[in-house]
Amino acid sequence: MDHVAIDLGAKKSQICVRSADGRILEEKRWPTGELGTYLAGRPTSRVVVETCAEAFCVADAARRLGHEARVVPATLVKTLGVGARRLKTDRRDARTLSEVSCRIDLPSVHIPKRESRDRKTMCGMREALVGARTKVINTVRGWLRSRGRRIERGGRGSFRQRVKAAWEGQVPSYVERQLQVIDVLNVQIKAADAELKSWVEADETCGRLMTVPGVGPLTALRYVAALDDVTRFESAHQVESYLGLVPGEYSSSERQQRLSITKAGPRALRWVLVQAAWALHMRCRKPEALPLQLWSHRIEQRRGKRTAIIALARKLAGILYALWRDGSVYDGSRGAKMI
Repeated sequence: MDHVAIDLGAKKSQICVRSADGRILEEKRWPTGELGTYLAGRPTSRVVVETCAEAFCVADAARRLGHEARVVPATLVKTLGVGARRLKTDRRDARTLSEVSCRIDLPSVHIPKRESRDRKTMCGMREALVGARTKVINTVRGWLRSRGRRIERGGRGSFRQRVKAAWEGQVPSYVERQLQVIDVLNVQIKAADAELKSWVEADETCGRLMTVPGVGPLTALRYVAALDDVTRFESAHQVESYLGLVPGEYSSSERQQRLSITKAGPRALRWVLVQAAWALHMRCRKPEALPLQLWSHRIEQRRGKRTAIIALARKLAGILYALWRDGSVYDGSRGAKMI
């Protein structure tokens, strides 16, 4: 089997092909958007790329054509010799990856399905809209405070009315432009929420995950998109570690030091799980939520609220994994052990 290493670029990519015994068979530059055409003309090979924006797209094309695809983590390629001695070019990088691929069985990150990547992208796009709206709202709030005015509390949809009520007159043109942007963002976020809800309603797994108290459509969709294939994990503890919700450790010899959570893995999913934990711990009134709430409140009494929330987020990640793995729904009567 030949080894095809591709150093991906935005416009053109560098290709280095080696035989199984390590001999260089071909080196060339090729338009990145046409790599599928190049791979279609090759016999079955191992295609090696480094993680980047285009990596999964190229890996999908290689798999469809019958090749073996490997997406090497960017954190690993430096240890393989890429960029060694401060000598880094596209040609040297492709040569290094192909040479290492001939010697060892290169590890690959999990290549998620196209549907999972689309779900992750949709959630990310929605969050970008929400973030943009928050920034614009904060600029208007800052303008009002600088004029000695305070805006009443309320929802995002009534923000324009509350601003005008606080100003008591015609707002300046530069503020009006901000309010118009907020109105447009409100419409687009509402449409994004409707699309997200339709995706969740069409997914049986998301429906079962939302039976867990505190877990809504965004958390369920983020969870399914991030894990992609539940069989990748052998236990709930592996999922919790993958999501960076387990304590870190920095120990050596006789010294042992426990750290805060590792924060490895998908940051966005970890964030929504923590938000779900806050909602469950503080606001949820469902009867089936009571055992989990009692469990987290016991931890809060001993270790404080922040530690209790992280512990609850970790437990939610494990519960969601179990429901997905077993094809079941949440049963609050089983509860959590009182400790």
